[in-house]
Amino acid sequence: MADELVLLDFWHSPFAMRVRIALAEKGIEYESKEEDLSNKSSLLLKMNPVYKQIPVLIHKGRPICESLIIVEYIDEVWPHKSPLRLLPSSPYDKANAMFWADYVDKKIYPSGKLVWGATGEVQEAAKKEMIENLKELEGELGDKPYFGGESFGFTDVALIPFYTWFYALETCGDFSIIDKCPKLVAWTKRCMQRESVSKSLPDQYKVYCFLMELKNKFEAK
Repeated sequence: MADELVLLDFWHSPFAMRVRIALAEKGIEYESKEEDLSNKSSLLLKMNPVYKQIPVLIHKGRPICESLIIVEYIDEVWPHKSPLRLLPSSPYDKANAMFWADYVDKKIYPSGKLVWGATGEVQEAAKKEMIENLKELEGELGDKPYFGGESFGFTDVALIPFYTWFYALETCGDFSIIDKCPKLVAWTKRCMQRESVSKSLPDQYKVYCFLMELKNKFEAK
């Protein structure tokens, strides 16, 4: 293909989903190589020798690692592939979008893992924190269609993959996200109407089954 673009991917990873969404938004063709994270390929180890993790975007033989960095790279390298930019042109708005994307990584991912992966007091504390974090994001969203305003953008790309965890969070944590954060759930539905999102995200129940298998493996050790 023209741009010699390869994505080292994993179907369940919300971080890989970000890259798939960004590429779909731009209409960019690429080759996806599914990784077995229990038996990492020599290509992955070569392209990401520091973290040895997916996603990795390989562009003309050169690797770009870390999902948010990859999304920003895609937006900058192919600025005219879409009617809109994922990151705003305003330095302040760009900084704000990156702040909230970073918030997702630092707050939603770690607390979410404990909601579906832990038990007892640890799980209860994580559930409380998760609800607070989701409400914080809902507050930032406000009445806007998307986090950046009228257009689907960087923060939306960062957060929407975690929608695939919602069933697992609600089932394991015994709470309702729509009851706690109705505007945020409405935002997820809005995002899912985009083909770039709906075709990049796996089914929530399939993700739940995978997470429970993962949890059982750790508990068995």
